[in-house]
Amino acid sequence: MNVLLTYRKRNITQTDLSFILKVIDEYRSEGRSAISRRLCEAWDWRQTNGQLKDGVCRGLLLQLERTQLITLPPRIIDNNNNSLRRRITPATFDFQPTPLTVSLSDLAPIELRQVRRTPEEKLFNALIRQYHYLGYCQPVGEHLKYLVYAGDKLLACFSFSSAPYAIDCRDNFLGWSSEARERNRHLLAYNSRFLILPWVRIPHLASHLLSRISKTISLDWQRVYHH
Repeated sequence: MNVLLTYRKRNITQTDLSFILKVIDEYRSEGRSAISRRLCEAWDWRQTNGQLKDGVCRGLLLQLERTQLITLPPRIIDNNNNSLRRRITPATFDFQPTPLTVSLSDLAPIELRQVRRTPEEKLFNALIRQYHYLGYCQPVGEHLKYLVYAGDKLLACFSFSSAPYAIDCRDNFLGWSSEARERNRHLLAYNSRFLILPWVRIPHLASHLLSRISKTISLDWQRVYHH
């Protein structure tokens, strides 16, 4: 087998390259996303939840272009459509927070509200953008977002994302071989953002919320992504 390139454990042979070139030629006028989706469908290249590995496939196409094996069509940009800008740049909210300085025991019951794919996702994005020291970055791949409430008081934000492919210290700690990582990585998620809002001053709140979220993230992830 003549392997031209390996990307995310997928070997690309001369036969694969010929097929990719054919798809590019057929779908050139429809753009890169259409090319990527067609390849994923043809290869049945899917995530564990059944969704097409569209983002991974586009990364493969870019890598093939960098090595001068293919030439992709120009990116299609619709100047009248700002949906991508709205997705990447969170809306701005005019927050007028009231300082909250009670003890943990005096709080109303705490609710961890999963807001991914809900109207409140925009609020989450805006809070992270305005108050988290890393700012907001649109997650790639599987992810969940949470807003934390005590009654009607907004306290904090969490987000979790699918685990990066390879991290030496993580894999060594878990005792993973390359094969074990390939089998089990989808079972991991990492805490990509954790924000207690700056006007909230409640001793021991952070550790309490981390304990609470650790008990719910697995079930929520399975409910949304089926693994």
